[in-house]
Amino acid sequence: MPILRFQALQDVQNRSVQVPKEEGIRSLSYNMNVFGEQSMRQHLPKSAFENVTEAIYKGRNIDRITADAVATGMKAWALAKGATHYTHWFQPLTGATAEKHDAFFEITTEGHVIEKFDGAQLVQQEPDASSFPNGGIRNTFEARGYTAWDPTSPAFIYDTTLCIPTVFVAYTGEALDYKTPLLKALQEIDVAATDVARYFDKNVSKVHATLGWEQEFFLIDSALAAARPDIALTGRTLLGHASAKGQQLDDHYFGSIPSRVLAYLKQLEQECLVLGIPIKTRHNEVAPNQFEIAPIFEEVNLAVDHNSLLMDVMEKVAERHYFKVLFHEKPFAGVNGSGKHNNWSLATDKGVNLLSPGTTPMKNLQFLTFFINTIKAVHSYEELLRASIASAGNDHRLGANEAPPGILSVFIGSQLTQVLDELEKVTDGKLSPQEKTDLKLNVIGKIPEILLDNTDRNRTSPFAFTGNKFEFRAVGATANCAHPMTVLNAIVANQLKLFKKEVDILINESSMKKDDAIFNVLREYIKESKNIRFEGDGYGAAWEKEAKKRGLSHNKNTPDALEEKISKKAISLYESLNIMNAVEIQARYEIEIEEYIKRVQIESRVLGDVARNHIIPTALRYQNVLITNVKGLKDIYGDHAYMSLAKEQTNIIKEISSHIESLNACITEMTEARKKANQMELIPKSKSYCNKVFPYLQKIRHHCDKLELLVEDELWPLPKYRELLFIN
Repeated sequence: MPILRFQALQDVQNRSVQVPKEEGIRSLSYNMNVFGEQSMRQHLPKSAFENVTEAIYKGRNIDRITADAVATGMKAWALAKGATHYTHWFQPLTGATAEKHDAFFEITTEGHVIEKFDGAQLVQQEPDASSFPNGGIRNTFEARGYTAWDPTSPAFIYDTTLCIPTVFVAYTGEALDYKTPLLKALQEIDVAATDVARYFDKNVSKVHATLGWEQEFFLIDSALAAARPDIALTGRTLLGHASAKGQQLDDHYFGSIPSRVLAYLKQLEQECLVLGIPIKTRHNEVAPNQFEIAPIFEEVNLAVDHNSLLMDVMEKVAERHYFKVLFHEKPFAGVNGSGKHNNWSLATDKGVNLLSPGTTPMKNLQFLTFFINTIKAVHSYEELLRASIASAGNDHRLGANEAPPGILSVFIGSQLTQVLDELEKVTDGKLSPQEKTDLKLNVIGKIPEILLDNTDRNRTSPFAFTGNKFEFRAVGATANCAHPMTVLNAIVANQLKLFKKEVDILINESSMKKDDAIFNVLREYIKESKNIRFEGDGYGAAWEKEAKKRGLSHNKNTPDALEEKISKKAISLYESLNIMNAVEIQARYEIEIEEYIKRVQIESRVLGDVARNHIIPTALRYQNVLITNVKGLKDIYGDHAYMSLAKEQTNIIKEISSHIESLNACITEMTEARKKANQMELIPKSKSYCNKVFPYLQKIRHHCDKLELLVEDELWPLPKYRELLFIN
């Protein structure tokens, strides 16, 4: 093993920068391999193009004649670009993407070879539903499931395969993917937000949710990664003493991007552009060898698809540059973890951002309406929103090294807090002309000016308003954005429906004017949701104590957080909006609990193996070197004189023995704890893995890391933190 470590270091030193070809004008290559609007206009009959457009923007069904026409045009376009296969590209509950490639190649009954692809193959395929996570919806012998074309997300060509974005459902109709509930939630937010937006503009006919994700990740050399069994099998380092230099000098963030990394990012961006992924930003992140890329905002469904595709492309391009991408939320202890900040907003078909103030008091009242309703929605469903970002990986990140805590709160800044404080004083009932004038001119009218100076961000806030959008910072880097976006859009849609109902009652039954009714309802929402707003530092016992006092939940680990998913409140929300039924909700809960158990189980097995088969033998080898040294001193200087000369060596020998003893005992105890947990039912099993097995990971790591400091460097078998974090 020591040979492997030093061979890896030698390989890194011999790497050369692979400079990609010149990029040229980026707009010319954008969407080149996407069957988008321009390609459809060129390859589809006018009637088929119009029908697909209606399906995309108005949710109309696509008939078989149109599907055949689309398939014919899509096939011609794909073949002209060198495609040989097609696949239904979907996002099962594994957290990754899935695809089965079929060739266009067919042989007719007459023995002729043709390139075949028709409407039936475009619209539907049948992958094995029992082989994907399904939470018991499908038995092993009940294999049938369906993938169905999602026309709202355009098909694309990757390599030589035509990829058709689809939903994935069981034979019995239950959703087995992330996309299906998301599409339903987006439909609900469209209807609810459109109804409310018409208070301010009667011409609004559609509202779509927008998303701009920020993907953080680490890059390490593939040879170094291959020399670390923990990275290879779990995506993170399960042991490793901190480097003397970490991120404490703040010299990596926004620094000059290393040449080799820049070459990788350039090629990645080129591939993203032709796939229609609008990457715009790249930079060094806070931790060494940590980076971030971000796109231009898109409609949520398309943004989610693009992020899932991006993660696949990142790994494939990384292989060509001899890099390993680490998406894990906390691959290295003691430095920043990686998130996937979800920047969310709402926009009308008139091009108006509903979370951006305007030039008139009426437009600013519209802004406040959606702003306050979002805060109210988060307050009402903070536990469900917390559950949407729960995972074994994110448990390590939340609350550590500038990451948000596990307590959900909303940051809006001191200036907007003052605005809400003023609105909280609004008179109950009809407003006086003077009060209404004062509100519109001195409070609401000045919001654009306020926001010009209110651009600071609270890095520890899980959910922060940042000028014209909300940034859900607590989402983990490995997450599929569809999951938190489904919850966020669902709870806001639900809240907007409640808001409209209350406003309409005041207008119709209390004869209030529209503005008065809106002010009255918003005033109550401000009061009711005040506890979720927090402007301070999210770290430490003080905030935990304050949050408890405010009645906010603090689910520190995944098993506790996930329980909210199957609460009566959550089930009622999803069923009332027709997003998921109780069977689908229960299935997803079980899938996520099982995933948590398996990840902790794998990590404990890997660490036990590495500790016993790599660390302990290495420590013994070095201990034997010291013993030989002590024996030599005794031979030279005799029984009494050697004792003073060998004192430090003897102390190290004893210290090594102590750590080996403790290490071996912890591994045995952890194995027994795992065996006991494995005999339990699902929920107690998850609690046992969390509370009984997981703590041993830190105990074992402690002794391994102490041995790393004691053992001679040339004997140590695994690449160290200083090598993983500072060599690129």
